[in-house]
Amino acid sequence: MYSPPTFLVALIMTICSAIFWGSWANTYKGTKNYAFELFYWDYIAGVMLCSLAFAFALGSSGATGEPFLANVHLTGNGNIIYALVGGFIFNIANVLLVAGIAIAGLSIAFPIAIGIAVVEGVVLSYALQPKGNPTFLAAGVALATAAILFDAFAYKRLGGGTRVSSKGIIINVISGLLMGAFAPFVTKSLTMDHPMTPYSVAVFFAIGALVCCFVFNTILMRFPLLGEPVAFSGFWRASAKDHFLGVLGGIVWAFGTCFNFVAAGFAGVAIAYAIGQSSPMIATLWGVLVWKEFRGADNRAWTYLALMFISYLGAVAMIARAYNG
Repeated sequence: MYSPPTFLVALIMTICSAIFWGSWANTYKGTKNYAFELFYWDYIAGVMLCSLAFAFALGSSGATGEPFLANVHLTGNGNIIYALVGGFIFNIANVLLVAGIAIAGLSIAFPIAIGIAVVEGVVLSYALQPKGNPTFLAAGVALATAAILFDAFAYKRLGGGTRVSSKGIIINVISGLLMGAFAPFVTKSLTMDHPMTPYSVAVFFAIGALVCCFVFNTILMRFPLLGEPVAFSGFWRASAKDHFLGVLGGIVWAFGTCFNFVAAGFAGVAIAYAIGQSSPMIATLWGVLVWKEFRGADNRAWTYLALMFISYLGAVAMIARAYNG
């Protein structure tokens, strides 16, 4: 299988994973009157296709490690279960995050959900796989959290600071806790017994997410957190463009996941996860440069935005230093 030859390559892959994770939602914005619950079925199909392509291409060639199918045959059932559970948990968190944004707004959803996820995920992953200097790693987590908070302050200056219901806050807290909880399961899959390769983990992680869709997404279609119930018949009435964008969104997200897992096999899950979970910074860039969400913003909003990017760059530097520290 392919493995990063140096830490620099692994670091670049984690940064790319943040870019992919922060970009996939653009495909949903390109759809027209397509309920997110229905979009998600196309999305998860794209995730599966991309994960399998990575496994049978890069995961089955190269001079290091075991090929994908051989690794699946040799690894323990416990490793596979951990990867499945990780994907199942992540999928719930991902859907709840979107619901939380719809209910409470970006200025509340991101600092609560992603902030909790970064801190919890890195701490739990480091506890299971203590790789990297803890002082620099903690500084990187703090800076990444600060960047997310600056992002929230900037959004508030746009005039979106409305009263937030307790329902929205609770959903975002649950999303953050679940988002941070999946990383330790990936760590266990990569380290216990006969370890899985990152490519094997990505495939079973995607399968776990797919299974979750049949449970959690189906429930949300009948009992939505926001809006009216959604019938599956709307899936077949969607345009070819909407289906394409859904599959593309899943492929973009899966690229980020595969890159992150492969890099984590070299640099450690704590480091790869911390950088990857800075994806809200990338999402903000799309909002500013493409969707023009900051059109008409005051100087204070732009100051917060600048502080966000400075903090993010500092976080990447500290986390990179943690590996060599």
